[in-house]
Amino acid sequence: MFSKSKINDPAPKSDADTSGTAASSSGAPSAPKSNEFKASAPKAKPPASILSSDLHVTGNMKTTGDIQVEGTVEGDIRAHLLTIGETATIKGEVVADDVVVNGRIVGRVRGLKVRLTSTARVEGDIIHKTIAIESGAHFEGSVQRQDDPLNPGAKSAPVAKSNPATKPME
Repeated sequence: MFSKSKINDPAPKSDADTSGTAASSSGAPSAPKSNEFKASAPKAKPPASILSSDLHVTGNMKTTGDIQVEGTVEGDIRAHLLTIGETATIKGEVVADDVVVNGRIVGRVRGLKVRLTSTARVEGDIIHKTIAIESGAHFEGSVQRQDDPLNPGAKSAPVAKSNPATKPME
């Protein structure tokens, strides 16, 4: 009674497509077609790793993710977002894109964004791109702004170099 119009039908299959179909119907594995893969949704960001208040870590830690420290760490920490809880004590260098200090750090802090809350206690130098220090925070050390604080060899200000073309010949 009704017939399907062939105007909207896809183009006829090529020999390569039909040979792949024949191979898969015979039970032999075939390579997946490129059009079967679709862009997947971006993966959900995993939650922060939490070091509880009864945990004592001796050694360095490094992650591309987030860490929330409530315990004690004797060693260096490198992370994307590092949150130091009120009960936490860090003895070592801290390097992260974002650093939020509610507890105690004894050592250098390097971060693009560094925030010392009113309960923070920092004994060491802070190298940052942006910094916020709340009233009540305890800080002993120096503060230095750098465009790239995560790179230990970076300079605080670019040094002007003379152009050899403009220098007189000796």
